[in-house]
Amino acid sequence: MGIADDIKNSFRQGSAITKLIYINIGVFVVIRLLEVVLKLFNIEGINFLFWLELPASTSVFLTRPWTVLTYMFLHYDFFHIIFNVLFLYWFGRFFLMYYNEKQLVALYLIGGICGGAFFMFSYNIFPYFAELKYNSWLLGASASILAVIVGIAAMTPNFEINLAFIGKVKLKYLALIVIAVDLLSVTSFNSGGHIAHLGGAFAGYLFAVLMKNGKDLTAPLNKTIDFFVNIFKRKPPKMKVTHKQRGANIDYEYNKNKKQESEIIDAILDKIKKSGYNNLTTEEKKRLFDQSQK
Repeated sequence: MGIADDIKNSFRQGSAITKLIYINIGVFVVIRLLEVVLKLFNIEGINFLFWLELPASTSVFLTRPWTVLTYMFLHYDFFHIIFNVLFLYWFGRFFLMYYNEKQLVALYLIGGICGGAFFMFSYNIFPYFAELKYNSWLLGASASILAVIVGIAAMTPNFEINLAFIGKVKLKYLALIVIAVDLLSVTSFNSGGHIAHLGGAFAGYLFAVLMKNGKDLTAPLNKTIDFFVNIFKRKPPKMKVTHKQRGANIDYEYNKNKKQESEIIDAILDKIKKSGYNNLTTEEKKRLFDQSQK
């Protein structure tokens, strides 16, 4: 079995965390490889990121609305994807201690969508970003991962994790620190990224609050996903059942003959009780013998 087969089996049999990590890494590798190939042949003018990352401008977004989904699986810098994958793995495992895999995937998507919405809204509303929105783009899974982190932190705020060089830290404090850093950085060099983080954090907090009240924010999205998945699933062929009058007639005759045979045997047995076996006729003895051999 080759490496490709190992990866396929790992993806199929892996958890939702594994699948999300594989998708992120796969997109990263494909984009970087395509860029290398194009440069080797001196081909310029093709920017794959341009068609996959989320634009801040609403007018540009309308020409490529799919980017609200593709951007959250898109990375370009090596360290960017490494840290995002590690955080997804660590906090995804905590999340699955309390929720299921479908909820994890749906919250990942909702967090990314919410982060993208915060990003576009901010760049089109606040005057500070007026001159930047046509040259600003968003990519990365950070908003989605923040939704997962804040979602589990809001549900289990006192859960402790060990951080290198720091020690045990409660999830609620870790989430608050991350949110505080993002709030203080909304006018920094990576404004769009920090704003998107806040959108993801909002989605995670909303998920936890609704879950405490018995409502699942991810349920509608999961129903939609299941609907489309079932459409593309191959349905097994229905068994064709036919009824033939001939078969019914055979069954009727069989049951009729069996009933008559039973009645004859009962009559013979009654005769034996009344007058004994020796008083049976030769035909009755033979019928009784044949019945005993069945």
